[in-house]
Amino acid sequence: MAERGFTTSGNFTFSETSIPGVVVVDVKRYGDERGFFMETYKRSDFVAGGIDAEFVQDNQSMSKKGVLRGLHFQIEHPQSKLVRVISGEVFDVALDLRPESKTYGKWEGVVLSAENGKQFFIPRGFAHGFLVLSDTAEFCYKCDDVYHPGDEGGYMWNDPAFGIEWPPLQGDEVFDPAKIVLSEKDAHHPPFSSADR
Repeated sequence: MAERGFTTSGNFTFSETSIPGVVVVDVKRYGDERGFFMETYKRSDFVAGGIDAEFVQDNQSMSKKGVLRGLHFQIEHPQSKLVRVISGEVFDVALDLRPESKTYGKWEGVVLSAENGKQFFIPRGFAHGFLVLSDTAEFCYKCDDVYHPGDEGGYMWNDPAFGIEWPPLQGDEVFDPAKIVLSEKDAHHPPFSSADR
Protein backbone atom coordinates (compact mmCIF):
# COMPACT_ATOMS: atom_id res chain seq x y z
CA MET A 1 0.00 0.00 0.00
CA ALA A 2 1.35 3.40 -0.93
CA GLU A 3 1.00 5.67 2.08
CA ARG A 4 1.30 9.37 1.32
CA GLY A 5 1.13 12.38 3.63
CA PHE A 6 0.52 12.05 7.32
CA THR A 7 -0.66 14.08 10.31
CA THR A 8 0.20 13.48 13.95
CA SER A 9 -2.14 14.46 16.76
CA GLY A 10 -1.66 13.29 20.32
CA ASN A 11 -0.87 9.57 20.35
CA PHE A 12 -2.04 9.02 16.75
CA THR A 13 -0.44 9.33 13.32
CA PHE A 14 -2.91 9.51 10.42
CA SER A 15 -1.45 8.37 7.08
CA GLU A 16 -3.18 9.03 3.78
CA THR A 17 -3.56 6.20 1.27
CA SER A 18 -4.01 6.16 -2.49
CA ILE A 19 -7.77 6.61 -1.97
CA PRO A 20 -8.80 9.98 -0.50
CA GLY A 21 -10.53 9.57 2.87
CA VAL A 22 -9.16 6.10 3.57
CA VAL A 23 -6.64 6.46 6.39
CA VAL A 24 -4.22 4.19 8.25
CA VAL A 25 -3.91 5.15 11.92
CA ASP A 26 -0.75 4.29 13.83
CA VAL A 27 -1.15 4.33 17.61
CA LYS A 28 1.61 5.13 20.10
CA ARG A 29 2.04 2.32 22.62
CA TYR A 30 3.56 2.80 26.08
CA GLY A 31 5.13 -0.40 27.40
CA ASP A 32 7.38 -1.76 30.09
CA GLU A 33 8.00 -5.10 31.80
CA ARG A 34 4.39 -5.12 33.07
CA GLY A 35 2.79 -4.86 29.64
CA PHE A 36 1.55 -1.83 27.69
CA PHE A 37 -1.03 0.94 27.54
CA MET A 38 -2.39 2.79 24.52
CA GLU A 39 -5.24 5.10 23.66
CA THR A 40 -7.30 3.59 20.85
CA TYR A 41 -9.58 6.55 20.18
CA LYS A 42 -9.77 10.20 21.23
CA ARG A 43 -12.29 12.28 19.32
CA SER A 44 -10.38 15.59 19.47
CA ASP A 45 -7.22 13.95 18.07
CA PHE A 46 -9.14 12.16 15.33
CA VAL A 47 -10.86 15.40 14.28
CA ALA A 48 -7.44 17.09 14.19
CA GLY A 49 -6.27 14.19 12.01
CA GLY A 50 -9.12 14.72 9.54
CA ILE A 51 -11.56 12.05 10.80
CA ASP A 52 -14.77 13.69 12.00
CA ALA A 53 -17.12 10.69 12.14
CA GLU A 54 -19.46 10.47 15.12
CA PHE A 55 -19.39 6.81 16.08
CA VAL A 56 -22.61 5.34 17.49
CA GLN A 57 -21.97 1.58 17.59
CA ASP A 58 -19.05 -0.73 18.49
CA ASN A 59 -18.85 -4.30 17.17
CA GLN A 60 -16.50 -7.23 17.79
CA SER A 61 -16.11 -10.56 16.03
CA MET A 62 -13.85 -13.60 16.31
CA SER A 63 -12.98 -15.66 13.24
CA LYS A 64 -10.75 -18.61 12.37
CA LYS A 65 -7.91 -18.73 9.85
CA GLY A 66 -9.07 -18.45 6.27
CA VAL A 67 -12.41 -16.86 7.12
CA LEU A 68 -13.18 -14.03 4.73
CA ARG A 69 -15.98 -11.65 5.66
CA GLY A 70 -17.13 -9.32 2.89
CA LEU A 71 -17.29 -7.42 0.77
CA HIS A 72 -20.14 -5.69 2.67
CA PHE A 73 -21.89 -2.31 2.65
CA GLN A 74 -25.20 -0.76 3.63
CA ILE A 75 -27.18 0.67 0.71
CA GLU A 76 -29.40 3.43 2.15
CA HIS A 77 -27.56 3.80 5.45
CA PRO A 78 -23.83 3.79 4.62
CA GLN A 79 -21.39 3.53 7.51
CA SER A 80 -17.95 4.91 8.21
CA LYS A 81 -15.86 2.37 10.11
CA LEU A 82 -12.76 2.52 12.30
CA VAL A 83 -11.39 -1.02 12.45
CA ARG A 84 -8.65 -2.72 14.46
CA VAL A 85 -7.54 -6.16 15.60
CA ILE A 86 -7.05 -7.05 19.27
CA SER A 87 -5.74 -10.58 18.75
CA GLY A 88 -4.31 -12.27 15.68
CA GLU A 89 -3.89 -10.77 12.22
CA VAL A 90 -6.14 -9.89 9.28
CA PHE A 91 -5.86 -8.30 5.86
CA ASP A 92 -8.45 -5.55 5.74
CA VAL A 93 -9.84 -4.08 2.51
CA ALA A 94 -11.79 -0.93 1.61
CA LEU A 95 -13.40 -0.79 -1.85
CA ASP A 96 -14.52 2.59 -3.23
CA LEU A 97 -18.18 2.52 -4.33
CA ARG A 98 -18.65 6.29 -4.68
CA PRO A 99 -19.72 6.79 -8.33
CA GLU A 100 -18.42 10.38 -8.41
CA SER A 101 -14.98 9.36 -7.08
CA LYS A 102 -11.86 9.25 -9.24
CA THR A 103 -11.00 6.00 -7.45
CA TYR A 104 -14.41 4.36 -7.99
CA GLY A 105 -13.98 0.57 -8.04
CA LYS A 106 -10.44 0.78 -6.60
CA TRP A 107 -9.38 -0.85 -3.35
CA GLU A 108 -6.92 -0.24 -0.53
CA GLY A 109 -5.72 -2.90 1.91
CA VAL A 110 -3.67 -3.08 5.09
CA VAL A 111 -2.53 -5.79 7.51
CA LEU A 112 -4.00 -5.17 10.95
CA SER A 113 -2.74 -7.11 13.94
CA ALA A 114 -2.62 -7.02 17.70
CA GLU A 115 1.15 -6.69 17.32
CA ASN A 116 1.24 -3.67 15.00
CA GLY A 117 -1.73 -1.91 16.65
CA LYS A 118 -2.72 -0.19 13.40
CA GLN A 119 -6.24 0.99 12.74
CA PHE A 120 -7.98 1.55 9.41
CA PHE A 121 -10.56 4.27 8.79
CA ILE A 122 -13.04 3.55 6.00
CA PRO A 123 -15.43 6.41 5.11
CA ARG A 124 -19.02 6.12 3.99
CA GLY A 125 -19.46 4.91 0.43
CA PHE A 126 -17.13 1.91 0.63
CA ALA A 127 -17.52 -1.84 0.72
CA HIS A 128 -15.47 -3.54 3.43
CA GLY A 129 -14.04 -6.99 3.96
CA PHE A 130 -11.26 -8.81 5.73
CA LEU A 131 -9.38 -12.11 5.60
CA VAL A 132 -8.08 -13.80 8.77
CA LEU A 133 -4.41 -14.67 8.28
CA SER A 134 -3.64 -16.10 11.76
CA ASP A 135 -5.11 -19.15 13.55
CA THR A 136 -7.83 -16.89 14.97
CA ALA A 137 -8.42 -13.14 15.10
CA GLU A 138 -10.60 -10.83 17.14
CA PHE A 139 -11.75 -7.85 15.12
CA CYS A 140 -13.24 -4.64 16.58
CA TYR A 141 -14.81 -1.74 14.78
CA LYS A 142 -16.67 1.48 15.40
CA CYS A 143 -19.50 2.58 13.07
CA ASP A 144 -21.09 6.00 12.57
CA ASP A 145 -24.51 4.48 11.85
CA VAL A 146 -26.23 1.43 13.30
CA TYR A 147 -26.75 -1.87 11.53
CA HIS A 148 -29.94 -1.84 9.45
CA PRO A 149 -31.24 -5.37 8.68
CA GLY A 150 -32.47 -5.57 5.11
CA ASP A 151 -30.18 -2.75 3.93
CA GLU A 152 -27.20 -4.96 3.19
CA GLY A 153 -25.31 -5.11 -0.06
CA GLY A 154 -22.23 -7.02 -1.11
CA TYR A 155 -19.87 -8.00 -3.92
CA MET A 156 -17.81 -11.12 -4.44
CA TRP A 157 -14.45 -11.07 -2.65
CA ASN A 158 -12.66 -12.43 -5.73
CA ASP A 159 -14.38 -10.40 -8.45
CA PRO A 160 -11.75 -9.85 -11.19
CA ALA A 161 -13.13 -6.33 -11.68
CA PHE A 162 -11.43 -5.41 -8.40
CA GLY A 163 -8.22 -7.42 -8.62
CA ILE A 164 -7.78 -7.49 -4.85
CA GLU A 165 -4.38 -8.97 -3.98
CA TRP A 166 -5.23 -11.15 -0.99
CA PRO A 167 -2.08 -12.27 0.87
CA PRO A 168 -1.24 -15.86 1.85
CA LEU A 169 -2.39 -17.19 5.21
CA GLN A 170 0.24 -17.46 7.92
CA GLY A 171 2.43 -20.50 7.20
CA ASP A 172 1.69 -20.44 3.45
CA GLU A 173 4.02 -19.10 0.78
CA VAL A 174 1.30 -18.23 -1.73
CA PHE A 175 -2.36 -17.30 -1.55
CA ASP A 176 -4.60 -20.38 -1.93
CA PRO A 177 -8.26 -19.54 -2.72
CA ALA A 178 -9.24 -23.11 -1.83
CA LYS A 179 -8.55 -22.27 1.84
CA ILE A 180 -11.03 -19.40 1.95
CA VAL A 181 -14.02 -19.94 4.26
CA LEU A 182 -17.18 -17.98 3.41
CA SER A 183 -20.63 -17.65 4.90
CA GLU A 184 -23.50 -18.78 2.71
CA LYS A 185 -24.42 -15.14 2.11
CA ASP A 186 -20.87 -14.08 1.19
CA ALA A 187 -20.56 -16.99 -1.23
CA HIS A 188 -23.47 -15.65 -3.29
CA HIS A 189 -22.82 -11.92 -3.62
CA PRO A 190 -23.31 -10.57 -7.17
CA PRO A 191 -20.45 -9.42 -9.40
CA PHE A 192 -19.54 -5.74 -9.67
CA SER A 193 -20.70 -5.80 -13.31
CA SER A 194 -24.28 -5.96 -12.00
CA ALA A 195 -23.94 -2.59 -10.22
CA ASP A 196 -25.91 0.43 -11.42
CA ARG A 197 -23.32 2.98 -12.52
